[in-house]
Amino acid sequence: MSDREVSASTVVAAAPAEVFELLADPRRHREFDGSGTVRTAVAGPPRLGPGARFGMAMHWGLPYRIRNTVVEFEEGSRIAWRHFGRHVWCYRLEPVPGGTRITESFDWGPSLSPWALEKWGAPARNLASIRATLRRLSDILGGPA
Repeated sequence: MSDREVSASTVVAAAPAEVFELLADPRRHREFDGSGTVRTAVAGPPRLGPGARFGMAMHWGLPYRIRNTVVEFEEGSRIAWRHFGRHVWCYRLEPVPGGTRITESFDWGPSLSPWALEKWGAPARNLASIRATLRRLSDILGGPA
């Protein structure tokens, strides 16, 4: 973990493969998005893989579209993407008794302007969104057994 990264974890009752299938399907991202900004997938493959590019319709004050690229991919255990700003959203999955530990992180270290993200409060806002996302994933996939 870098000094410009925030993350949180939760445990769900689903197997890592089931969790990964949900995360790798951009058409389902709105279901678990805790930020409230994701609307729908507008371009890209139905299942993400290494280097995949996918576009999303978003809304934060105003509607906009963003294009993401998968920058980390380990089938069943890790998926991360970034957009033109270069900050990275990552999901790591770890099998645990009765389910999967999901850790989501937001790393603004690679950003084109990390200082601006800090000034605008992006780390704290993204940490709150991560926690909301993890609650939604737990609702969808079931809490720990």
